[in-house]
Amino acid sequence: MHGLWEASPLTYLTLLVALVLSVAPIYWMVVVATRTNDVVANVPPPVLPGGHLGSNVNRLFDNQDAYFAKGLLNSFVVSSCVTVSTVFFASLAGFAFAKLRFRGRNALLLTIVATMMIPVQMGIIPLYMIMVKLGWQNHLQAVVVPFLVTGFGVFMMRQYAAQAVPDELVEAARVDGCTTFGVYWRVVLPALRPAAGVLGLFTFMQTWNDFMWPLAVLNPENPTVQLSINNLANGHFDDYTLMFAGTTIAVLPLLLVFVVFGRQIIGGIMEGAIKA
Repeated sequence: MHGLWEASPLTYLTLLVALVLSVAPIYWMVVVATRTNDVVANVPPPVLPGGHLGSNVNRLFDNQDAYFAKGLLNSFVVSSCVTVSTVFFASLAGFAFAKLRFRGRNALLLTIVATMMIPVQMGIIPLYMIMVKLGWQNHLQAVVVPFLVTGFGVFMMRQYAAQAVPDELVEAARVDGCTTFGVYWRVVLPALRPAAGVLGLFTFMQTWNDFMWPLAVLNPENPTVQLSINNLANGHFDDYTLMFAGTTIAVLPLLLVFVVFGRQIIGGIMEGAIKA
């Protein structure tokens, strides 16, 4: 039985190849961000970082077409608001669907799951028309309000709550005099923390990397960070070192979030796998 748990050399080789293929593009992005444009097309490509990262970053923030600093701030505000809202409302709705009994519960949950089957692209035109009617064009609420909660988040938290929160614990809290929201806040939410961490990370990453919807409702003077990077590529001359420097800086917040919350997120994934 012990041999069943031992990884073979082929497994390590496969993981090593997957790691190299995953990290190589990111590493090359960082290398180009520290170089000048004359080495971008070199064959073979440069493999060691250069000494121009500081100058490239300065040129990036000084570029009047990119609004890069504003893009970073806007992306942080939008991603943080959407993440906090999604985790709160999804966990609240997940608790309701998993532990409360009310008329039409299954039909409503089925409707929420059905929304996950509709491609995002199909809703862009009607959603854009709503933003125009509300006068929210070129305002950050246009990229925040439509995504305050997601069907995937509700379904994920419902599935986790059904397994992680015993009915006896909810009933005991009610006997102690907790209101429904008190049960959620004091009993359910702490139990959902691992799943909330996973959902929060995925939501933050998805919102931070979103490009299509901000492109539709925001103008170049009030961009998110992805639009700022896109603005760098709209000139007559493609400054690759500038674009790669912007991409490198745009990736740093995602890495920071993963480093800070990585242990809890991985623990939540493993706990969910064990429960399954």
